[in-house]
Amino acid sequence: MRETLFAGAVIGGYFVILFLSERLLPLRRPRRSLVGRLLVNLIFAAVAFATVALTVRPAAEAMLGWTGRIHFGLLQLPAIPAAVRPVLAFLLMDLSFYWWHRANHRIPLLWRFHNVHHIDPDLDVSTAFRFHFGELAFSSAFRVAQIALIAPSPWAYGIYEVIFQAVTLFQHSNVRLPIRAERLLNRLLVTPRMHGIHHSQVREETNSNYSTIFPWWDRLHRTLGLNIPQADIEIGIPAYAAAEDNRLGNALITPFRRQRDYWRREEGTPPAREPTAVRGNRGWMSE
Repeated sequence: MRETLFAGAVIGGYFVILFLSERLLPLRRPRRSLVGRLLVNLIFAAVAFATVALTVRPAAEAMLGWTGRIHFGLLQLPAIPAAVRPVLAFLLMDLSFYWWHRANHRIPLLWRFHNVHHIDPDLDVSTAFRFHFGELAFSSAFRVAQIALIAPSPWAYGIYEVIFQAVTLFQHSNVRLPIRAERLLNRLLVTPRMHGIHHSQVREETNSNYSTIFPWWDRLHRTLGLNIPQADIEIGIPAYAAAEDNRLGNALITPFRRQRDYWRREEGTPPAREPTAVRGNRGWMSE
């Protein structure tokens, strides 16, 4: 209990630092009122924390105990040196989450719920908490399968979770870093400019940059896109861009309604970008 409260305090303090930094050094200009969005996202956060506490965390802890007791899973193989296992656990956890994130975009049922995260009309650190409770419930099943197959130790899993949460907050933030510093940092971590492209209303851009901690997985799977200037990005999902779509009640029941043609605006046209902009140097981050 004490460790949970401490971790919550650290994450809360980190959130405040990023939130204040966004006000001082914004990367993108906001399109909607901060107060209304923040209220909706914080309520989503409260529901998300409750869902994680009731489903994801117990499922993960139970599976960690099970794999440890019966020595099941990839990293339990005797041929893998003990010193290498924590590193492999971290890499495999992050790689498998890349696949899970991509599945949330590709599988219609999962996308219904993940779409609620993407319809936020602005992208900032509060968006990192905006996940539908249905998506988190599905993710508990993913966590069980992930841990069963990889079999990380409890402390390796705990370290991954802390860094996962920290980088998730950072990549969703609207903090403007010096472009040279971010290009350098992006060799190791997913950064705000990289993840901002993932929240674009242009379908091809949303279907890129799935990585959470290490950006290498997008390079490996050829889903990397870095060459879109942040000023050219319109955040959100075209068919869910109306103000009423982002009211709390509508956002909560969106997955259970008949789905719209996500990538077309109200007038019927899909957002697009010039082909030269999309097919340019995908390995170079734009301002």
